[in-house]
Amino acid sequence: MSRLDKVLGEKVLGVRVTPLTFKIVVIFVLLLLVSNFSSNYINLTLNRGQQLKLMNQLLVKDLKELHIFAMNQYEIYFFNQDLEGTLQVIVDNAKKQLNGEKSLAFGIGENGQVLFWASKGEPQTEFKDIEALKQIKQNWDNRITEGTIEFTINSEEYFGIYKYHPRWERFIIRGEEKNEFYKETQLIFINISIIIVFLTIVCATLGVYLIQRILRFVKIITHAIMEMQKSNKMELINLEGATPDEITYLGAALNATSSTIDTLMNIFKKFVTKDVALKAYEEKQIRLEGSKNQLTILFSDIKSFTFITEALGTEIIQLLNKHYDNTFRPIHDNDGIIGSIIGDALLAVFGTYHSNENKSLQALKSGFAIQEATQSLREEMHKIREELESSGHILNDIEEKVFHAVSLEVGVGIDGGEVFYGNIGSFTRMTNTVIGDNVNSSSRLEGLTRIYKVPIICSEYVKEEVEKNSKKYHFVELDQVFVKGKTEGKKIFWPLLKKDIDNELKAKIEKFEHARDLYYKGEWQESSVRFREINLPLCDEFKIRLSQDRPQNWSGVWSMKTK
Repeated sequence: MSRLDKVLGEKVLGVRVTPLTFKIVVIFVLLLLVSNFSSNYINLTLNRGQQLKLMNQLLVKDLKELHIFAMNQYEIYFFNQDLEGTLQVIVDNAKKQLNGEKSLAFGIGENGQVLFWASKGEPQTEFKDIEALKQIKQNWDNRITEGTIEFTINSEEYFGIYKYHPRWERFIIRGEEKNEFYKETQLIFINISIIIVFLTIVCATLGVYLIQRILRFVKIITHAIMEMQKSNKMELINLEGATPDEITYLGAALNATSSTIDTLMNIFKKFVTKDVALKAYEEKQIRLEGSKNQLTILFSDIKSFTFITEALGTEIIQLLNKHYDNTFRPIHDNDGIIGSIIGDALLAVFGTYHSNENKSLQALKSGFAIQEATQSLREEMHKIREELESSGHILNDIEEKVFHAVSLEVGVGIDGGEVFYGNIGSFTRMTNTVIGDNVNSSSRLEGLTRIYKVPIICSEYVKEEVEKNSKKYHFVELDQVFVKGKTEGKKIFWPLLKKDIDNELKAKIEKFEHARDLYYKGEWQESSVRFREINLPLCDEFKIRLSQDRPQNWSGVWSMKTK
């Protein structure tokens, strides 16, 4: 058989029977060349003009919306005289319209002085394109207040739309950088040309293997599914280069299913603890079960929350979300899980993961991080207030109330021990929970932070466990108390970072400990004198107690009447 016969097929009864493979290859190559080169040519000639037309329409729309928004903001500025804040609002709004990396919107006067500048890059303070300013001024002299314009910024050419704003007495400009705008068209042309050449070569040389190439993704999909079964983890199948046929559709459907499951898993993790989500994924079910474990419990609560709610109204949700965003991070970073959220109160559990780090140390680190986050928020609010006052703005009663409300103070109580941890409920509705005296105790300890006026209070269990692994902390024994609902007294401690204890604070703590020991012994008169010599807020509670009659059968343990 000749080579020609191998390619074109043998003659049977004088008629050449062309192989189906050859027909598929020839038809596929011809259609590919004709359709792709035709499309690419048409796209090349029409795309830029159409893109420019559409972009002008979008710029006009963006400019109109920005113009109206600036008009509304001027009315607000006229009312509150906060120029900087008003311009920042305009900038923030304008940035929402900017899709390109070099897209921009700005307002300028006839002299080029910038009123506001919105872009993803560094803001400009002056518009330096003299020719563009001259064009705007000439149009203005001819009573033309809007139009198209080309200008240059940092050696980059832009085209855009401008319109005069009578209230701000400035020209507002919305622009796009030319190279960035045409970049996609150029890349598309190059890529399509490369694809056309590549596909032509491939189809011409490997056309006989068309069927094998079509079926090659069967192996890829099967292999990917087997790997997912081994790892118990959903992954997307790489379908790059696949042709649009039933096999590709099967792979795409599997990818869609995988993506849906992954999305549901991420949502699931937001409503249950991480350890429960991972266990459910591995076991394909959630059991109503639990066990007793040695865990550490952290309880935090926002002080004066009722006042904050009254001051902020519905805006309290935004403040809580910001607070919890700052709070969850250190808890998760220290392998803690969020047990429950009840309004302004948060319960976190440590020790559910198999971690080499001490669970009480993890909880204490989280407690300090929570305090640092709220302190940072207070400093931010204080800075804003100082800026307002330095600009001559006098806060009214409502503003004073709001500033006081957003300056959050959080109490943290930490206790640990044997608790029940697991899932309770029914198979139609269940929840993950932690139950035990130590859980309630952590809440009571948090409540005591208001009485002793310290940010964190922990139990002796936490103190002893932390001291096994870390020497960074100093624990000040505050008191011995019967917390509400308990008949057994326990020592409570105020944890401090040793690096934060200077000589002055150290001396005060030593004096406090001496006065406290006298108080334990029942030497109330002497301890009262000592407490009054100490300038620490935690002494206030003892001063109040010592002004009253000493309880009968005094054992050194105070019975708390409140939670």
